[in-house]
Amino acid sequence: MKHLTSLRILLILPALFLSAGLMLPVSAEGDSTVTPTPTPTVINQPALGITAVQPNTISNVADTEIVVTGSGFVEGASVILGGSGSLPTTFVSANLLRAIVLTGTAPNVYSLTVINPNAASATLPNALIVTAPAGPTNTPWPTNTPAPTAFVRPLLVVSSYGASSAEIVPNSDLDFEMTIANSGAIRATNIVATFISGDFVARATGGVRSLGTLDPGQVNRFWQPLHAGDVPSGGIATLQVKVDYTDVNGTTYTDTFALTFPVRRAPSGGAAPTATPTVTPSPTPTATIGPRLRPQLIVTAYETTIEQLEPGMHFTLSLTVQNQGNADAERITMIVGGGTASGGDANGTPTAGGGVSGAGGEFSKFAPVGTSNIQTLGSLAVGSNLNATMAFIVNAATEPGAYPVKVSFVYEDAQNSDFVDDQVITLLVVKRPSVQMNFFAPPPPFFVGEPGSLSLQIINTGSKTAVLGAFTVSAADAIIENGTVFVGNLEPGGFYPLDALIIPNIEGSQELQLSINYTDDFGQPQTITQTATIEVLPPFIFEEPVEEPIDAGPPSEPEPETPLQTLWRFILGLLGLSSGRPQPDTNGEIPVEGIPPFHGGGGEGVPIEGPILP
Repeated sequence: MKHLTSLRILLILPALFLSAGLMLPVSAEGDSTVTPTPTPTVINQPALGITAVQPNTISNVADTEIVVTGSGFVEGASVILGGSGSLPTTFVSANLLRAIVLTGTAPNVYSLTVINPNAASATLPNALIVTAPAGPTNTPWPTNTPAPTAFVRPLLVVSSYGASSAEIVPNSDLDFEMTIANSGAIRATNIVATFISGDFVARATGGVRSLGTLDPGQVNRFWQPLHAGDVPSGGIATLQVKVDYTDVNGTTYTDTFALTFPVRRAPSGGAAPTATPTVTPSPTPTATIGPRLRPQLIVTAYETTIEQLEPGMHFTLSLTVQNQGNADAERITMIVGGGTASGGDANGTPTAGGGVSGAGGEFSKFAPVGTSNIQTLGSLAVGSNLNATMAFIVNAATEPGAYPVKVSFVYEDAQNSDFVDDQVITLLVVKRPSVQMNFFAPPPPFFVGEPGSLSLQIINTGSKTAVLGAFTVSAADAIIENGTVFVGNLEPGGFYPLDALIIPNIEGSQELQLSINYTDDFGQPQTITQTATIEVLPPFIFEEPVEEPIDAGPPSEPEPETPLQTLWRFILGLLGLSSGRPQPDTNGEIPVEGIPPFHGGGGEGVPIEGPILP
């Protein structure tokens, strides 16, 4: 028995050593043929999971695209909506899938499941809410009994929404797209969307967007720039949008939507180093969700044919419009004074009752002439310009001032989405004094080089008192003295004179420039200029008159000498004086030396003036 026991021990010991020897290499050194190898594959392939669905609330009035974000998606993955079956699915990347929820999907709260081709699946409960338009109840009503108005109302829902990035990056800017649909039974008017600050802060627009009017079944797609704050990494960011609107009876409604977005998970150096390239958004999903692809019409310049607009004036407004967006604009309509698009189906295509509305604009200061305030401009490619003109008149009752004019551009893109761009330009209206400057009396003839008087006046022909400055006269080819006078207040119908002196330099028609200075309603110095014309004659030459000689006729015969004159000559001869007979002068008088001539013709009995010698 002892030998048998020893033999058994000897047989058992090698088996134990053999077993220990087989186990020892596996635990100490490892055997590549025995150890399973799937571990690296599991590390490199992220686990299948769903992070979020955008949007998470849709209407069943039209086909709606949803975006499913998560990880572990592969080519051929399918999106399953609750118990409704598989949805048309498009693979974008390992983190992004696109699916189409078909029209007429039953209203409900659905869970969403993603199934890969290898049968791996992930489910997100309560991922999507599908709503239906409000309609009449199933309770039959008599034909002559109207439905209670409490059940007939507009109802705005979010048809779809998305961001310009598949995942939100904290402290970054992005563009947010949102489509609102009217699922109610009547028209919604005065729609105003307000973006409430929280995880996101509105940029550029102040967070308030006016959307106009939506008929039942109609949609409005718009963009809003946002800024993402310090949202928790790897979590969910929520954007709250409050929408206020009224019905046709003036009843107000308010709906608040909570829109969620996945936040990019911060890179980490843990056991899954391949997570970093996985969360980096590739160009493909960004382009699929779409940056802000839309036209944007901007008025880059405008001018009027009249530099200073006054009440009652006709003028033409010219606008330079540029497409500064990143998509072409088609079927552009310009509405001066403001307006919107009306009508259209759920896709934004105008229907039989659609068109544009421009009758509610402001026309109390400027009114269109010749055409309406609506003008079609055709299409405009990205980066291109076009010029638009429209004729207006300034209302005669318009007071001086600066007046804003609203200009709306209603257009579509290549996908027939409607857009309205509202802008404001400013037109200035002034009122110049109504004056007349001219001569207050017919001007006299003027001669080259000779001074002449200019009798001018200025008359206030307007209906209001004018405050005027310097009244001035000037000429290019003349010297003017005292050519300026200050006027001041001038009552309606009043006048103010200006007496100036002019010395013309050339002959012919001479043009005078008459001007008056004043300060306009905007505090800017202005000048009114008019002209007057004078005629300048050649220089005046003064000639002295030439006296012609007087014809004296034949010499007169001397009158007969009287005896007394003979005696007198005899006495003069005795005294040694001249005793010759004098010749008659021009008056026929015979002067006698020493004796004044006779006056009255002489003769006997005529007294002799002057002294008589003894």
